[in-house]
This record gives sequence, structure tokens and C-alpha cells, in this order.
Amino acid sequence: MSGTPGLEEDARMITGAHAILFSQDAEADRDFFRDVLKFEHVDAGGGWLIFALPPAELAVHPGPDAHQLYLMCDDIAATTDELRARGVETSAVNDQGWGLLSAIRLPGGGELGLYEPKHPTPR
Repeated sequence: MSGTPGLEEDARMITGAHAILFSQDAEADRDFFRDVLKFEHVDAGGGWLIFALPPAELAVHPGPDAHQLYLMCDDIAATTDELRARGVETSAVNDQGWGLLSAIRLPGGGELGLYEPKHPTPR
């Protein structure tokens, strides 16, 4: 790559991604990710939690400058059943062709997409 001694040939310039959700009740949503979804996390100071995410992928679609975040699962029926058992409101599952899509209602009032992909995934 750069020819710098000690760097692996397959070293990558980008090592991860940091997504941000904006919320009307950030504390309630942080509690949701910590207590309901059980995401591993660190406290960056003052209760500002940063969560580890499962492996991710990125798609680029044509359209206006907007961004979306979807959580992925292998079995949407089982996942939505488990979430509902934990008191989470989820929308009906719809077949979009590219995947089976639902949404999770966050305590802060927002929604987060949830889907079981039917398309090939890079991981």
C-alpha cells in the first residue's frame, strides 16, 4: 500500500463506521439499546453511551440527500416475536422483494428499520 514498514498489505484506510440516531428522548433510546437490545457499549463520559453494532453493510441509492439505518436479522418472524415479548412495538412485516421489512418503535418516538435480507450480502 503505502510502502511504510510494518503496515500490512491489506490494511484499510476506513476501519469502521459511526452512525448517529437523533432522538426526542435520547436517554430513553440509549436505555432501549442497552437494556432491551442488549448491545455492548462503553460510556464515553457523563452517561454518553456508544454502542457496538453488529457487522454492517452500506448501500448507495439515488435520491435526495437523506440517510437511513436498518438493523438486520436472519429470521424476522422470530426476531419480531422476541422483541414483542420484551415489550417492543414492531410494525407488520412486509415483503419488499429485496427483503422482509418491519420497523421498531423507539421509546424516544422514532422508528428504526428491521429487515431480513433476501439479497446477497457481502458478509
